[in-house]
Amino acid sequence: MPIRAAAWHRALVVVLLGFASGLPLALTGQAMQAWLSMEGLDVATIGFLSLVGLPYTFKFLWAPLMDRFDLPWLGRRRGWLVLTQLLLAAALFVLAGTSPQGATQAFALMAVAVAFISASQDVVIDAYRTDLLPAAERGIGASLNIAGYRGAMILSGGIALIWTDAQQGGGWSWPEVYRFMAGLMVAAAVLSAAVLPKLKVAPAPQSVPRNDLIGFAAVVTAVAVGYLVTDRLVVPAVRAAMAPWWSGSPLPVALQGRWADLVALLVGIAITLPLAAFAARRAKFETLLSGLASYFSQRGAVAFLVLIVLYKLGDAFAGSLLTPFLLKAMAYSPAEVGVVNKVLGLWLTIAGALIGGALMLKLGLWRSLMLFGVLQLASNMVFWWLAVGAKGTLGALTIPAFDWVFVQLSAPTLVDGALLLAVTAENLSGGMGTAAFVAFLMSLTNQRFTATQFALLSAFASIGRVWVGPLAGVLAESIGWPAFFIVSTIAAAPALALLWWLRSSVLALEAAPEESR
Repeated sequence: MPIRAAAWHRALVVVLLGFASGLPLALTGQAMQAWLSMEGLDVATIGFLSLVGLPYTFKFLWAPLMDRFDLPWLGRRRGWLVLTQLLLAAALFVLAGTSPQGATQAFALMAVAVAFISASQDVVIDAYRTDLLPAAERGIGASLNIAGYRGAMILSGGIALIWTDAQQGGGWSWPEVYRFMAGLMVAAAVLSAAVLPKLKVAPAPQSVPRNDLIGFAAVVTAVAVGYLVTDRLVVPAVRAAMAPWWSGSPLPVALQGRWADLVALLVGIAITLPLAAFAARRAKFETLLSGLASYFSQRGAVAFLVLIVLYKLGDAFAGSLLTPFLLKAMAYSPAEVGVVNKVLGLWLTIAGALIGGALMLKLGLWRSLMLFGVLQLASNMVFWWLAVGAKGTLGALTIPAFDWVFVQLSAPTLVDGALLLAVTAENLSGGMGTAAFVAFLMSLTNQRFTATQFALLSAFASIGRVWVGPLAGVLAESIGWPAFFIVSTIAAAPALALLWWLRSSVLALEAAPEESR
């Protein structure tokens, strides 16, 4: 295949993989939040239900199995990819038949299953993309990945809101939306089998298969034990210990309980992670241990992990409950939120990612991370401005009625100008920052352990998106939305200070990208 044709083929594959990755994410994130909001669940509960995304932060624990074992017929990467996409289709179909109001616990458990399979798909996609792209194509490859990823979120997190608007959209129910998305995942599995080229990847890590399987079982058992200890012992103990603090407090009893649950959650994590690490060592989970050892052998490994957690933290804080904020606090209609925040906003994110990828060719990795990080911080203050009363101050834009077969507005819809400005600032800067961030993650991996190491790095990257949900919901109800967005802005500052301190280490990755692999 000619070089130019091969490059175009790689670009198409990256976009398709990004789409497959982004589709289920919104279905356990912002689309699910919209479903829960329309079902009448309170903001604090919705915040805690964001914990269904926990598998995204722990996927490095089972990623080694995807580095170690090949599935028949399609190879190591494509085989796992097709399997996870078919399982996702089945899980989404089951979730569609579960009521979030009448069976909240069952709904949450099924959503966790969707997130687990989606995180597993991401492990394979991240490894495949990193193995596929030459170093020179990583920046633009990251941009194209985000374009596909956000395009899928336009569908599952934006157009879906318009579909479910009874007055303006198609009047779909949320179960109908989720069943439709399940069908798209079946189509993605077919394309993955037919379109993706088979890669010449590095040999699988040399380890005893039995040890890896036993090691994985040991880690899962340790996590289960940690969960049970947290649920049966830590939660009651923390509630009892914090009870005297609430004496005479004006904080509602429900929020007092949420604060106690949040503290118990952090204590439980502090117990569970060391327990899982101990189990992996004792059971000789070799692929996991070797992959982690390979990563931590490089200069600045620990500091890079801290930067990965912090870089998108402010962005995650501001966006964690954005849908409930716009629907409930600001009283925008579902169609308006769907058109502006989910459709137009995600197109702006794609534009930001493409602009970011182009700028990276001129600026390089470190300067791009710094510039885009500053823009992300500044964009959070625009939502503070919206929360303190900017709604209606910039007039409104009328979106005419349309019917494009797959989505429609039955009547003209007013779009608030202040909302449009806030969404534009947030999504452009977020797209630029994400493009640089994904390129940064790819530069840190070793090809023998691509799935394991990228899963570790992206798991740390998702800590902000997943873990700030419970805190965000409690904070928003405790201190109000304006103060909440100020906190989100402050949360973005430490990453920029650390990035400045790590300047020479990041510049070294630019100078010798292949050595980091």
